[in-house]
Order: sequence, then structure tokens, then C-alpha cells
Amino acid sequence: MYQASNIYFICGFAAIGGGLFGFDISSMSGVLGTQAYKRYFNNPQSYRQGAITASMPAGSLVGSLVSSFIADRYSRKVAIQISCIIWTIGSIIQCASQNIGMLCAGRVIAGLCIGIASSIVPVYQSEIAPKEIRGRVVSLQQWAITIGILIQYFIQYGAAQGIGGGPDDPNQPTAAFRIPWGIQIVPAIILFFGLFFFPYSPRWLASKDRWEEAIKVLAHLHGNGDVNHPKVLAQYQEIEEALRFEREQSTSSFKALVEKRMLKRVALGMSIQMWSQLCGMNIMMYYIVYIMEGANIASPLTTAAIQYVINVVLTLPAILYLDRVGRRPALVFGAFFMMTWLFISGALQQYYGEPNTGATRDASNSDISWIVFDNRPVSSAIVACSYLFVATFATTWGPTSWTYPAEIYPSRIRAKAVSLATASNWFWNMVLAFAVPPLLWNISYKMYYIFAAFNGASFIHMLLLAPETKGYTLEEMDEVFDSGVPAWRSYKKKSSRLDDLEREIQSGNIKISVPSGAATHVDNAAEPKAQ
Repeated sequence: MYQASNIYFICGFAAIGGGLFGFDISSMSGVLGTQAYKRYFNNPQSYRQGAITASMPAGSLVGSLVSSFIADRYSRKVAIQISCIIWTIGSIIQCASQNIGMLCAGRVIAGLCIGIASSIVPVYQSEIAPKEIRGRVVSLQQWAITIGILIQYFIQYGAAQGIGGGPDDPNQPTAAFRIPWGIQIVPAIILFFGLFFFPYSPRWLASKDRWEEAIKVLAHLHGNGDVNHPKVLAQYQEIEEALRFEREQSTSSFKALVEKRMLKRVALGMSIQMWSQLCGMNIMMYYIVYIMEGANIASPLTTAAIQYVINVVLTLPAILYLDRVGRRPALVFGAFFMMTWLFISGALQQYYGEPNTGATRDASNSDISWIVFDNRPVSSAIVACSYLFVATFATTWGPTSWTYPAEIYPSRIRAKAVSLATASNWFWNMVLAFAVPPLLWNISYKMYYIFAAFNGASFIHMLLLAPETKGYTLEEMDEVFDSGVPAWRSYKKKSSRLDDLEREIQSGNIKISVPSGAATHVDNAAEPKAQ
């Protein structure tokens, strides 16, 4: 059977799992402004709308917690395929929803898929990719999320505009939201069947003592099929040594999670995923229509669409520079600038906005309690701050918050530690999805100050405790975190252990024995060298 070998293609295709997350985000934000949704579900607002939105991350929280058990037992690839089956079931239930309870049930089930996929896709990508491009290819997860958001939003937008008399038609058919909720099954089906043609993680194969398969995958990925390529042998040797060391410690993976030297890393990964939610990006994605209604400028659906395009386009620079500039600058400067945009936006709404009394002022924007009336410059500035906030997140925290936790743990606990980090993401995602509608309704502009303060806290946290990880192999992360060098100084190594090992193998100073029979199963492999 054909097996893909191009790393960018493999990691990009696996990132469709992230795209499902994006589909779910805009599957809700795109329908909030339609009369079909409001009429059919009795115009849910505040806590009721919060509960509908939060049902998906609630399922994702559970999915992320169980993901490591599936991924460690059945492989990273099979875990992603299982998530696709769950997504299909959840999407069918959402599409057929007859009431809020059924809609929430479908979103919870779909959320299980998102929890598994969002945890395991970055692990799979990081274990496939070489250190030189690991940040770039794991960032594809975030780019896929933004593309999923954009595609589903425009599907929603097209359905809202084209079905019935448009989103303001009081008799708009329910197909305006059922069709988009049904279409989101398609990428899951593509991902499920496509993964049959993709390799298992070589590090997972090694952890199961399937060494022949592991070196064959390494050869396909990094040596043009040659199991005796120095780069392949160097990676094989480093994985073997790391696994041997972990097994000699004879500590269970659960106990290892809370060891002092590892607990700091686990806490850091969970914190980064927590801050990625508390930064306020949820406001801008789930409830962007409410934000634009409050700014009272142009069409809320149109201005929201522009924001989604910005999110997709400006994630690309992050993919290109993350392995050059590094993870730490993205985290530190990203938090600072997001804090700035939120403080400005909150201040503009505080000093130029006023309560929206509904029928007496603007009944068409009855979803919101605070609005800027007849002040186009201020409304434009609020929208601009929203766009700048999303642009900052897209180029910094968006991709880095997935890359960093996926690369800082040793193989033995990687899936479990990443599942905990992702569970942190989904816990706060669930809390905010439920809390933001009543916050927008009850405290309006003050909510921006709260999230700006969270960004200030994350700025200090990352400045003091997040070391740089670019340029290190997964097996070298122990050196980075156990060096005793403060995070703000960053640990500097003389040279890469993997590069040194590759040079020694190439010069013939070190001989590495490959598993018997491995070379005979690799297409275009060179004849085994004498060892």
C-alpha cells in the first residue's frame, strides 16, 4: 500500500483534525445572527446561549483527557481516525436537532472528537518532523483551525444569505443552519480514509518495540528510503537511547508526570493552553457577531468575515518564522500586544458607548446591552482593535500554543502530558464559552479589561518561566529544562547531539546496527552496510 513520505504533506493532512475544531467554532458563530436559528431555538441569549456554545468544549475536555490512553495503546494515527468517527456521529445529531437538548448532545459528542484530535495531532506532527521544521509543521494545526473557521463561516454566511429571504427573514427555513452543520462531516470522512495511507509515528512504534517498522518509517521520512542514511541512523540511535533511559528509570508514566523536574513542564504546558483561552480570543471567534453589533458599524456578518480572513492570512507568517525567531518571543510579545488592543477597545466602549435599551434605542441589536451610537470614528477604531487583536494572536499565540506543549515532554509521558495541557485549554474554553454571553450582557466593556489583565499576567509568566525550545530535538528537551539556566537567558548548547551523532556515523567513527530485515522492506533502499 502507498505510504506518504513528504513531511509537509503528512503533517498538513493530519492538521485537518485541527480544521474540525475550526469548523465547530464558526458553526455556532455563523448562525447567531440568523432568524432561522433564533426562531427555532426560541432566541437563546445570555446563559442559555452560553450553555449551547459551552457544550462542545465540555465534550472536548473529556476527549482530551482520554486521548492519551487511546494514542498510547492504539497509536497516534488510529486515535485521530477514531476521533473522525465520533465527529461524524456528533455532526449528524446536530444537523437533525429538534431542540436545544439535542443540539447540545450533538455538540458534546462532536466535542469528544475535537478533544482527541486537538491533543494527538500536534503529538503526531512533532514525532514525525525533524527539529529544523518542527515548529513550522506543528503550526499547521493552528492554520488548519483558522481555515476551518473561515470555510465553515462562509458556508454559514452563504446559507444565511441564500436560503429564504436572508438572515433577517422571520420565516427563514431551518436549512439555513442544518445544511452547514451537515457539510462539516465531509472533512472528517476525508481525514479518516486518508490516514490509512500515512505512517505511524516512529517514536510510538519504538515504544512498542516495533523497531523494524520504526526505522523503515524514519528511512521513508528522512533518508529517501535508505535505512543506512546517517540522518536516519542518528535519529534511530537517539530514540533508542532515550527509550532505554526512560525504561531504566522504571517509573510509571503517571508517577513521572508529578515528579518535581517534570511537574514544572506539565504546569507550563497547561498554563500556556490556559492563557491561550484567557487571552480573549474566544470573544473574537465565538461571539464576534455580538462584538460587531456593539460597534454598530456595517453588517455584523460582513465585518466578522473580514476578521476570519485576517486570522487565516496572518497565521502564515507565524508558520514561516516560528523556527527562525523562536517560540519565546511569540509568547512574550504576543501577550503584551493583545493586552494593549483589549485595553484600548474597552476604553473606547466605556467612554463613547452607552446602554442599549432595546426598543427605545436600537431594537435590531437587542442581543446586546451596550452599544456605540452614531460615532463612526470610534466604531471604526473598535473594529480595528478587534482586527489587530486577531492579527496578533494569529502570528504569535495561535500557532505557538499548540507547538510548545507538543515538544517539551519526553516520549514516555508525551501523550499524557499533552492531553493534560489540551484539557486545560478545553476547560477554560468551556468556562468562557458559557461565561462570555452573560459577561457581555451584564458588564459589557468591563469584560475587555478583565481579559486584558489576563494577558498582562501571561506576559509576566512567559517572560519569567518559558525557555526557548527552537532547534532542539524532542530527546534534547531534558537539557533545556534541567540546565538550571533562567528562562529569560535561554540555554545555549555548543552543538546538536543529533548533528554530532550524524557526523560521527557519516565519518565511520560510530557503527549503528539496524534491525534484521528492515532494509528489505524499504522501497529504493541501499544495500545494508557492513556493521
